[in-house]
Amino acid sequence: MLAKTKDGLNYISKLNANRIWNMLEILGSYYFSKLTKKNYHRGMPVSVSIEPTTSCNLRCPQCPSGLREFSRPTGMLNMEIYSKAIDQLGDKLTYLTLYFQGEPYLNKSFLDMVSYASVKKIYTATSTNAHYLDDENCKRTIESGLDRLIISIDGVTEETYKKYRIGGQLEKVMEGTRNLVAWKRKMKSQTPYIVWQFIVFGHNEHEIEDVKRIAKETGIDYLAMKSAQVYDFETGSDLIPNNPKYSRYSKETSKFSIKNKLLNHCWRMWQGCVITWDGKVVPCCFDKDATYRLGELGDKSFTEIWQGPLYERFRQSLLKSRKNIEICKNCTEGTKVWV
Repeated sequence: MLAKTKDGLNYISKLNANRIWNMLEILGSYYFSKLTKKNYHRGMPVSVSIEPTTSCNLRCPQCPSGLREFSRPTGMLNMEIYSKAIDQLGDKLTYLTLYFQGEPYLNKSFLDMVSYASVKKIYTATSTNAHYLDDENCKRTIESGLDRLIISIDGVTEETYKKYRIGGQLEKVMEGTRNLVAWKRKMKSQTPYIVWQFIVFGHNEHEIEDVKRIAKETGIDYLAMKSAQVYDFETGSDLIPNNPKYSRYSKETSKFSIKNKLLNHCWRMWQGCVITWDGKVVPCCFDKDATYRLGELGDKSFTEIWQGPLYERFRQSLLKSRKNIEICKNCTEGTKVWV
Protein backbone atom coordinates (compact mmCIF):
# COMPACT_ATOMS: atom_id res chain seq x y z
CA MET A 1 0.00 0.00 0.00
CA LEU A 2 2.89 2.38 0.80
CA ALA A 3 4.45 1.78 -2.63
CA LYS A 4 1.10 2.40 -4.33
CA THR A 5 0.67 5.67 -2.43
CA LYS A 6 4.17 6.78 -3.41
CA ASP A 7 3.42 5.93 -7.04
CA GLY A 8 0.27 8.04 -6.92
CA LEU A 9 2.15 10.96 -5.38
CA ASN A 10 4.84 10.57 -8.04
CA TYR A 11 2.19 10.99 -10.75
CA ILE A 12 0.62 13.98 -9.01
CA SER A 13 4.04 15.63 -8.72
CA LYS A 14 4.22 15.84 -12.52
CA LEU A 15 1.00 17.84 -12.82
CA ASN A 16 0.93 21.60 -13.28
CA ALA A 17 -1.79 24.19 -13.93
CA ASN A 18 -1.57 23.70 -17.70
CA ARG A 19 -1.99 19.94 -17.50
CA ILE A 20 -4.78 20.11 -14.92
CA TRP A 21 -6.73 22.61 -17.04
CA ASN A 22 -6.30 20.35 -20.06
CA MET A 23 -7.65 17.39 -18.08
CA LEU A 24 -10.70 19.43 -17.08
CA GLU A 25 -11.32 20.43 -20.70
CA ILE A 26 -11.16 16.80 -21.81
CA LEU A 27 -13.41 15.64 -18.98
CA GLY A 28 -15.99 18.36 -19.57
CA SER A 29 -16.18 17.81 -23.32
CA TYR A 30 -16.48 14.04 -22.85
CA TYR A 31 -19.46 14.28 -20.50
CA PHE A 32 -21.10 16.90 -22.69
CA SER A 33 -20.75 14.61 -25.74
CA LYS A 34 -21.98 11.62 -23.75
CA LEU A 35 -25.07 13.56 -22.64
CA THR A 36 -25.96 15.17 -25.98
CA LYS A 37 -24.78 12.33 -28.27
CA LYS A 38 -23.03 14.96 -30.38
CA ASN A 39 -19.28 15.06 -30.75
CA TYR A 40 -17.75 17.94 -28.84
CA HIS A 41 -14.07 17.82 -28.04
CA ARG A 42 -11.66 20.16 -26.31
CA GLY A 43 -8.12 19.69 -25.08
CA MET A 44 -5.14 17.53 -25.98
CA PRO A 45 -4.46 13.92 -24.91
CA VAL A 46 -3.96 13.21 -21.21
CA SER A 47 -2.34 9.86 -21.94
CA VAL A 48 -0.80 8.36 -25.08
CA SER A 49 0.71 5.01 -26.01
CA ILE A 50 3.69 5.07 -28.35
CA GLU A 51 4.97 1.81 -29.81
CA PRO A 52 8.74 1.21 -29.60
CA THR A 53 8.53 -1.85 -31.85
CA THR A 54 6.29 -4.60 -33.20
CA SER A 55 9.07 -7.18 -32.84
CA CYS A 56 8.92 -9.76 -30.06
CA ASN A 57 10.97 -12.71 -28.89
CA LEU A 58 7.90 -14.72 -27.81
CA ARG A 59 5.03 -16.32 -29.73
CA CYS A 60 1.95 -15.78 -27.58
CA PRO A 61 -1.08 -17.27 -29.38
CA GLN A 62 -3.48 -14.32 -28.85
CA CYS A 63 -1.00 -11.62 -29.86
CA PRO A 64 -0.32 -10.37 -33.42
CA SER A 65 3.36 -9.91 -32.55
CA GLY A 66 3.60 -13.46 -31.24
CA LEU A 67 1.68 -14.94 -34.16
CA ARG A 68 3.66 -12.89 -36.70
CA GLU A 69 0.31 -12.09 -38.30
CA PHE A 70 0.34 -8.31 -38.57
CA SER A 71 -1.27 -6.74 -41.60
CA ARG A 72 1.11 -3.81 -41.07
CA PRO A 73 4.92 -3.73 -41.31
CA THR A 74 7.16 -4.81 -38.46
CA GLY A 75 9.72 -2.25 -37.42
CA MET A 76 11.41 -0.06 -34.81
CA LEU A 77 10.39 3.42 -33.69
CA ASN A 78 13.11 5.97 -34.40
CA MET A 79 13.97 8.97 -32.27
CA GLU A 80 12.95 11.46 -34.96
CA ILE A 81 9.29 10.35 -34.99
CA TYR A 82 9.28 9.86 -31.24
CA SER A 83 10.78 13.23 -30.30
CA LYS A 84 8.45 14.97 -32.76
CA ALA A 85 5.45 13.42 -31.02
CA ILE A 86 6.69 14.19 -27.50
CA ASP A 87 7.60 17.77 -28.39
CA GLN A 88 4.07 18.37 -29.66
CA LEU A 89 2.37 16.65 -26.73
CA GLY A 90 4.69 17.30 -23.79
CA ASP A 91 3.14 20.42 -22.26
CA LYS A 92 -0.30 18.77 -21.89
CA LEU A 93 0.56 15.06 -21.70
CA THR A 94 0.73 13.54 -18.21
CA TYR A 95 0.99 9.77 -18.84
CA LEU A 96 3.04 8.04 -21.55
CA THR A 97 2.90 4.30 -22.15
CA LEU A 98 5.88 3.21 -24.21
CA TYR A 99 4.24 0.04 -25.37
CA PHE A 100 1.60 -1.18 -27.82
CA GLN A 101 2.73 -4.38 -29.52
CA GLY A 102 6.10 -6.11 -29.31
CA GLU A 103 8.84 -6.16 -26.66
CA PRO A 104 10.08 -2.60 -25.93
CA TYR A 105 13.59 -3.61 -24.84
CA LEU A 106 14.31 -4.90 -28.35
CA ASN A 107 14.49 -1.27 -29.47
CA LYS A 108 18.02 -0.14 -28.63
CA SER A 109 16.81 3.46 -28.19
CA PHE A 110 13.99 2.51 -25.82
CA LEU A 111 15.57 3.76 -22.60
CA ASP A 112 16.74 6.95 -24.32
CA MET A 113 13.09 7.51 -25.21
CA VAL A 114 12.10 7.06 -21.58
CA SER A 115 14.74 9.61 -20.52
CA TYR A 116 13.52 12.11 -23.12
CA ALA A 117 9.99 12.04 -21.66
CA SER A 118 11.18 11.94 -18.05
CA VAL A 119 13.07 15.21 -18.50
CA LYS A 120 9.75 16.79 -19.53
CA LYS A 121 8.15 15.46 -16.32
CA ILE A 122 5.84 13.03 -18.10
CA TYR A 123 4.89 9.89 -16.16
CA THR A 124 6.32 6.95 -18.13
CA ALA A 125 5.23 3.31 -18.14
CA THR A 126 5.93 0.21 -20.19
CA SER A 127 5.19 -3.51 -20.32
CA THR A 128 7.80 -6.23 -20.80
CA ASN A 129 8.19 -10.00 -20.80
CA ALA A 130 11.32 -9.42 -18.66
CA HIS A 131 13.67 -11.56 -20.75
CA TYR A 132 16.06 -8.63 -21.25
CA LEU A 133 16.34 -7.37 -17.67
CA ASP A 134 20.03 -8.08 -17.23
CA ASP A 135 22.20 -6.00 -14.90
CA GLU A 136 22.98 -3.33 -17.48
CA ASN A 137 19.37 -2.86 -18.57
CA CYS A 138 18.12 -2.80 -14.98
CA LYS A 139 20.60 -0.11 -14.04
CA ARG A 140 19.80 1.94 -17.15
CA THR A 141 16.06 1.50 -16.57
CA ILE A 142 16.33 3.13 -13.16
CA GLU A 143 18.63 5.86 -14.48
CA SER A 144 16.17 6.61 -17.31
CA GLY A 145 13.50 7.68 -14.81
CA LEU A 146 10.93 5.08 -15.88
CA ASP A 147 8.01 5.41 -13.47
CA ARG A 148 6.19 2.09 -13.94
CA LEU A 149 7.27 -1.29 -15.27
CA ILE A 150 4.67 -4.00 -15.91
CA ILE A 151 6.12 -7.51 -16.08
CA SER A 152 4.05 -10.29 -17.64
CA ILE A 153 4.02 -13.46 -15.56
CA ASP A 154 1.22 -15.86 -16.46
CA GLY A 155 2.23 -18.93 -14.51
CA VAL A 156 4.31 -20.03 -11.53
CA THR A 157 5.67 -23.22 -13.10
CA GLU A 158 7.56 -23.53 -16.38
CA GLU A 159 4.86 -25.82 -17.77
CA THR A 160 2.01 -23.42 -17.04
CA TYR A 161 3.95 -20.31 -18.06
CA LYS A 162 4.92 -21.75 -21.46
CA LYS A 163 1.37 -22.69 -22.38
CA TYR A 164 0.80 -19.06 -23.31
CA ARG A 165 4.25 -17.42 -23.25
CA ILE A 166 5.54 -19.71 -25.99
CA GLY A 167 9.30 -19.47 -26.43
CA GLY A 168 9.77 -17.87 -23.02
CA GLN A 169 11.31 -19.06 -19.77
CA LEU A 170 9.76 -18.43 -16.38
CA GLU A 171 13.19 -18.46 -14.78
CA LYS A 172 14.23 -15.54 -17.02
CA VAL A 173 11.20 -13.59 -15.75
CA MET A 174 12.09 -14.37 -12.14
CA GLU A 175 15.76 -13.53 -12.69
CA GLY A 176 14.88 -10.24 -14.40
CA THR A 177 12.46 -9.27 -11.63
CA ARG A 178 14.99 -10.05 -8.91
CA ASN A 179 17.64 -8.04 -10.78
CA LEU A 180 15.39 -5.00 -10.98
CA VAL A 181 14.33 -5.19 -7.33
CA ALA A 182 17.97 -5.50 -6.31
CA TRP A 183 19.07 -2.53 -8.43
CA LYS A 184 16.25 -0.37 -7.05
CA ARG A 185 17.47 -1.10 -3.54
CA LYS A 186 21.11 -0.63 -4.48
CA MET A 187 20.41 2.75 -6.11
CA LYS A 188 17.88 3.72 -3.40
CA SER A 189 15.31 4.53 -6.08
CA GLN A 190 11.54 4.81 -5.64
CA THR A 191 11.00 4.04 -9.33
CA PRO A 192 10.04 2.16 -11.33
CA TYR A 193 6.88 0.96 -9.61
CA ILE A 194 7.12 -2.76 -10.38
CA VAL A 195 3.88 -4.52 -11.33
CA TRP A 196 3.51 -8.23 -12.00
CA GLN A 197 0.64 -8.78 -14.44
CA PHE A 198 -1.00 -12.19 -14.27
CA ILE A 199 -3.44 -12.81 -17.13
CA VAL A 200 -5.97 -15.31 -15.82
CA PHE A 201 -6.51 -18.21 -18.24
CA GLY A 202 -8.26 -21.53 -17.89
CA HIS A 203 -4.91 -23.28 -17.50
CA ASN A 204 -3.47 -21.02 -14.77
CA GLU A 205 -6.40 -19.89 -12.60
CA HIS A 206 -5.53 -22.61 -10.08
CA GLU A 207 -2.20 -20.81 -9.46
CA ILE A 208 -3.62 -17.47 -8.31
CA GLU A 209 -2.88 -18.03 -4.61
CA ASP A 210 0.63 -19.24 -5.47
CA VAL A 211 1.44 -16.17 -7.54
CA LYS A 212 0.22 -13.93 -4.70
CA ARG A 213 2.61 -15.66 -2.30
CA ILE A 214 5.58 -15.57 -4.71
CA ALA A 215 4.96 -11.89 -5.51
CA LYS A 216 5.33 -11.01 -1.82
CA GLU A 217 8.49 -13.09 -1.52
CA THR A 218 10.04 -11.47 -4.61
CA GLY A 219 9.49 -7.91 -3.41
CA ILE A 220 7.49 -6.43 -6.28
CA ASP A 221 5.25 -3.44 -5.60
CA TYR A 222 1.92 -4.71 -6.94
CA LEU A 223 0.31 -7.83 -8.39
CA ALA A 224 -2.40 -7.20 -11.01
CA MET A 225 -4.82 -9.83 -12.25
CA LYS A 226 -6.02 -9.23 -15.79
CA SER A 227 -8.86 -10.85 -17.70
CA ALA A 228 -7.77 -12.57 -20.91
CA GLN A 229 -8.69 -11.27 -24.34
CA VAL A 230 -9.60 -14.07 -26.76
CA TYR A 231 -10.19 -13.29 -30.43
CA ASP A 232 -12.62 -16.07 -31.36
CA PHE A 233 -14.44 -16.20 -28.04
CA GLU A 234 -18.00 -16.90 -29.27
CA THR A 235 -17.60 -20.68 -29.46
CA GLY A 236 -15.47 -20.85 -26.33
CA SER A 237 -11.77 -21.48 -25.73
CA ASP A 238 -9.52 -23.32 -23.29
CA LEU A 239 -8.02 -19.92 -22.53
CA ILE A 240 -11.26 -18.63 -20.97
CA PRO A 241 -11.17 -19.28 -17.19
CA ASN A 242 -13.90 -21.36 -15.58
CA ASN A 243 -14.48 -18.89 -12.75
CA PRO A 244 -16.64 -16.09 -14.22
CA LYS A 245 -15.05 -13.64 -11.78
CA TYR A 246 -11.89 -13.71 -13.85
CA SER A 247 -13.46 -13.71 -17.33
CA ARG A 248 -14.47 -10.84 -19.59
CA TYR A 249 -16.92 -13.24 -21.29
CA SER A 250 -20.14 -14.88 -20.20
CA LYS A 251 -21.93 -17.84 -21.75
CA GLU A 252 -25.45 -17.27 -22.96
CA THR A 253 -27.20 -20.32 -24.46
CA SER A 254 -24.56 -22.06 -26.60
CA LYS A 255 -22.29 -19.06 -27.23
CA PHE A 256 -20.04 -16.75 -25.27
CA SER A 257 -20.46 -12.99 -25.37
CA ILE A 258 -18.43 -10.13 -23.94
CA LYS A 259 -19.75 -8.76 -20.66
CA ASN A 260 -19.39 -5.22 -21.97
CA LYS A 261 -22.75 -3.90 -23.19
CA LEU A 262 -20.94 -1.65 -25.72
CA LEU A 263 -22.60 1.57 -24.64
CA ASN A 264 -22.31 4.39 -27.16
CA HIS A 265 -19.55 6.35 -25.48
CA CYS A 266 -15.88 5.75 -24.74
CA TRP A 267 -13.57 7.74 -22.47
CA ARG A 268 -10.52 6.52 -24.36
CA MET A 269 -11.57 8.36 -27.52
CA TRP A 270 -11.50 11.69 -25.69
CA GLN A 271 -8.46 11.37 -23.44
CA GLY A 272 -5.84 9.46 -25.44
CA CYS A 273 -4.69 7.52 -28.48
CA VAL A 274 -1.96 5.23 -29.82
CA ILE A 275 0.95 6.14 -32.08
CA THR A 276 2.50 3.22 -33.95
CA TRP A 277 6.24 2.77 -34.49
CA ASP A 278 5.99 4.37 -37.95
CA GLY A 279 3.98 7.41 -36.83
CA LYS A 280 0.40 6.39 -37.54
CA VAL A 281 -2.23 7.68 -35.10
CA VAL A 282 -4.94 5.14 -34.22
CA PRO A 283 -7.83 5.36 -31.71
CA CYS A 284 -6.76 2.88 -29.03
CA CYS A 285 -4.89 -0.29 -28.09
CA PHE A 286 -7.65 -2.54 -29.46
CA ASP A 287 -6.71 -1.47 -33.00
CA LYS A 288 -3.70 -3.75 -33.13
CA ASP A 289 -3.44 -3.78 -36.91
CA ALA A 290 -3.90 0.01 -37.17
CA THR A 291 -7.04 -0.46 -39.24
CA TYR A 292 -8.57 2.86 -38.20
CA ARG A 293 -5.78 5.21 -39.21
CA LEU A 294 -6.70 8.77 -38.31
CA GLY A 295 -3.53 10.41 -39.53
CA GLU A 296 0.23 10.11 -39.83
CA LEU A 297 2.82 12.29 -38.11
CA GLY A 298 4.96 12.43 -41.24
CA ASP A 299 2.17 14.24 -43.07
CA LYS A 300 0.55 16.43 -40.40
CA SER A 301 1.12 17.75 -36.91
CA PHE A 302 -0.46 15.85 -34.07
CA THR A 303 -2.87 18.72 -33.37
CA GLU A 304 -4.08 18.66 -36.98
CA ILE A 305 -4.78 14.94 -36.67
CA TRP A 306 -6.32 15.11 -33.17
CA GLN A 307 -8.69 17.91 -34.18
CA GLY A 308 -9.10 16.82 -37.80
CA PRO A 309 -12.18 15.61 -39.69
CA LEU A 310 -11.28 11.90 -39.58
CA TYR A 311 -11.06 11.96 -35.77
CA GLU A 312 -14.25 14.04 -35.51
CA ARG A 313 -16.17 11.56 -37.68
CA PHE A 314 -14.80 8.60 -35.74
CA ARG A 315 -15.88 10.02 -32.38
CA GLN A 316 -19.32 10.83 -33.78
CA SER A 317 -19.74 7.30 -35.20
CA LEU A 318 -18.89 5.89 -31.78
CA LEU A 319 -21.56 8.04 -30.12
CA LYS A 320 -24.06 6.80 -32.69
CA SER A 321 -23.37 3.04 -32.74
CA ARG A 322 -20.29 1.59 -31.08
CA LYS A 323 -21.30 -1.99 -31.87
CA ASN A 324 -20.70 -1.30 -35.57
CA ILE A 325 -17.04 -0.44 -35.00
CA GLU A 326 -15.00 -3.62 -35.36
CA ILE A 327 -12.28 -2.84 -32.80
CA CYS A 328 -14.94 -2.20 -30.13
CA LYS A 329 -16.41 -5.70 -30.29
CA ASN A 330 -13.84 -7.23 -27.94
CA CYS A 331 -13.37 -4.17 -25.74
CA THR A 332 -13.93 -3.87 -22.01
CA GLU A 333 -14.13 -0.05 -21.89
CA GLY A 334 -17.41 1.07 -20.35
CA THR A 335 -17.79 -1.94 -18.10
CA LYS A 336 -16.08 -3.09 -14.92
CA VAL A 337 -12.94 -5.11 -15.65
CA TRP A 338 -11.83 -7.47 -12.92
CA VAL A 339 -8.24 -6.82 -11.84
